[in-house]
Amino acid sequence: MKLLFVAAFALFVLSTFDKADSSAYDKIVAHSRIRARKEGPNVCALQQVMGTKKKYFSTCRNWYQGAICGKKATVLYECCPGYMKMEGMRGCPAVAPIDHVYGTLGLVKATSTQNYADISKLRPEIEGSGSYTFFAPSNEAWELLDETVRSALVSNVNIELYNALHYHMANKRLLTKDLRNGMTVTSMYNDLGLQINHYSNGVVTVNCARIIYGNQVATNGVVHVIDRVISSVGNTIQDVIDVDDDLTTLSDMAQRAGLSDKLGQPGHYTLFAPTNEAFDSLGGDVLERLQSDPEVLKALVSFHLLDSVQCSEAIMAGTSYETLEGNNIEIGCDGESLTVNGIKMVRKKDIVTTNGVIHLIDQVLMPDSAKQVMELIGTSQSTFGDMVSELGLSAAMRPEAEYTLLAPLNVAFSDEVMSMDQRMLKLILESHILKNKVVLGQLYNGQRLETIGGKLLRVFIYRTAVCIENSCLIRGSKEGSNGALHLMRTFLKPAEKNMFEILTENGGFKIFLSLMEAADLTDLLKQEGDFTLFAPTDKAFTGISERDLALLKGDINALRTILLYHINNGIFIGGGLETGVTNLLKTLQGSNIKVMHANNTMQVNSVQVPESDIMATNGVIHFVKQVLYPGDIPVGSQDLLMLLKRLISYMQIKYIAGFRYQEIPLTFMKRIITHVIQEVPDVTKVTRVIETKPSVTKVTRVIEAKPSVTKVTRVIEAKPSVTKVTRVIDSDPTITKVTRVVSGTDLSEISSHDVNPNFDAESLTRIIQGDGSRRTSSRRVVAGNRRRGRD
Repeated sequence: MKLLFVAAFALFVLSTFDKADSSAYDKIVAHSRIRARKEGPNVCALQQVMGTKKKYFSTCRNWYQGAICGKKATVLYECCPGYMKMEGMRGCPAVAPIDHVYGTLGLVKATSTQNYADISKLRPEIEGSGSYTFFAPSNEAWELLDETVRSALVSNVNIELYNALHYHMANKRLLTKDLRNGMTVTSMYNDLGLQINHYSNGVVTVNCARIIYGNQVATNGVVHVIDRVISSVGNTIQDVIDVDDDLTTLSDMAQRAGLSDKLGQPGHYTLFAPTNEAFDSLGGDVLERLQSDPEVLKALVSFHLLDSVQCSEAIMAGTSYETLEGNNIEIGCDGESLTVNGIKMVRKKDIVTTNGVIHLIDQVLMPDSAKQVMELIGTSQSTFGDMVSELGLSAAMRPEAEYTLLAPLNVAFSDEVMSMDQRMLKLILESHILKNKVVLGQLYNGQRLETIGGKLLRVFIYRTAVCIENSCLIRGSKEGSNGALHLMRTFLKPAEKNMFEILTENGGFKIFLSLMEAADLTDLLKQEGDFTLFAPTDKAFTGISERDLALLKGDINALRTILLYHINNGIFIGGGLETGVTNLLKTLQGSNIKVMHANNTMQVNSVQVPESDIMATNGVIHFVKQVLYPGDIPVGSQDLLMLLKRLISYMQIKYIAGFRYQEIPLTFMKRIITHVIQEVPDVTKVTRVIETKPSVTKVTRVIEAKPSVTKVTRVIEAKPSVTKVTRVIDSDPTITKVTRVVSGTDLSEISSHDVNPNFDAESLTRIIQGDGSRRTSSRRVVAGNRRRGRD
């Protein structure tokens, strides 16, 4: 047993060292061997792009897709590097013979290179002693070389061809595991460098030429077959763009952005270089705007630059890479063509320099950070962009100001929305444009965002979502030079009324509101705050009688327990809840409710929510068609138990005889203070002039009871002011005779006077007072024989 453990441990240690010493290339070859194990020993499975001679030890991704660079690939089975077939035997059971480098060139079928070694007098050197690494171009690689260049090499055999082959050699044996990514190998021609890149997909390149057959060991070195003839490299990226007449605009922009020196420093870069024609296609206005802002210009140039070397032969499928600007671009391939962000735009690829590689492109890559806010709108929000422009909102945006667009997806623009009155639609879209630039990282819970229409929008932060009012953000936020863009699932519906106003106007919550009033909780629906209300509709109380309502209202603690279980402290909208899991929300009553959100539907305590996310100024309302009840609270009354069983069907309610509900402290209620300001009302004096003949009414006053006589003495200490009133009657007055009848008085002694209309005011006064020239004696008799003397 002990020996078995020691053997197992030794095997583990050896395998660990073997894995640590292996490279990505070696691992891909090993996987290819596993895929071909049914074909016999030492057989590797390769993929060949249909219509070409290009073969790959492919990754799992390419293998299962059955394609490379988007082109269908067929499967080939060949002997793995270093092995050979034997007649009559399966697979590749024989080890290839080991020869010197010159002989090995023939073994790996690099016969053209072998022939040029003869012509250039290199053969004796690679047959002799030493330790070499030969990156040998394949026969097809020599055929791809420009005929003029190849003829020039061969015609001057003593110098050019010899030097060219020496540049493919290193005076040291280097296996693929020794070829590290980013390393520079000193060649045997003037000590010029060979740029090595070793990628995670198993591709190894030398000056962007791919090793298609590696690690063929020789007695005096090793041979790696490559897919192209490489040329010497001595210039930096800066050197190339400074002298290329087709890259003068890029060179000028790099200089203005302060990046020209960086492109001349040692490093490992990939530059996607737009041509002058590509910049001209932007238009003069855009170019002027870009060049006028140094920060925007720096972002633009940096967006074309990667901090890694990406040779075209290493690209087998679309892969995202981070630029020096900070955002990503996707580099892919379509057959022989290299693509950027899915577009064939590379005119010339693999211009190798001492500090990287250049690919010429015919389009400018515009980063979001260099775009105006309206330019951030993508295809999935194109309808929003079209409507904002059509309704004149984009024209009203000032170029020097900053904005944030909350852009609903195209699917939100239903037929109903598109047929809406344009003035109404404009008001809705104004609520989707913020006055200031607010990027995703600046949003926080409880934040208030002001729209260009003057409305305030609330921000809610949840575990897995960021929401604004009733709509949540989806992946894809962008930041531009003068604004930001956030993608929204639906249209925003800013709150305009509180919970009480919404429920009252709806008309379907009369019973719930009456119960809230009975529990003295109505102010909770009116006060400021952030609440979530699961409001039971009148249908939730179907069949309830006045007696039942009286029963509910009879115990205020029980009623508050039930009602407050429907309200949570905090705003929770459907899109903000974590999907597919139970979300526990603590109610104002104290117990938790269980809320689930999946497939755009919400459930609370397993009760379906037919309508959700009705935004109020003090929270959000979700409608429910059943009354909710805390499962951990029993009922102590049989009558109440029977009533609740009729109203609640989703759970079993516990019964404990004599149980009493506890009083719930209403600490969440706010005192509402009403200030009454009393002001003196304005009095307006109105004079009404009647030009017609006045009507005269005869009034007879009959006093049947003994009158009460009150004597009032008014003491005036100062000299009274006397006002003389003269009434002018333009027409002939009607004479009214007034008879006063006093019960219990001798009426025979009461005389009447006919008033002469020609009397002046003074004469009329004397008659009334009894002091006139015509004096009539009269006596007033009061019951009880009490005589009233003259004052």
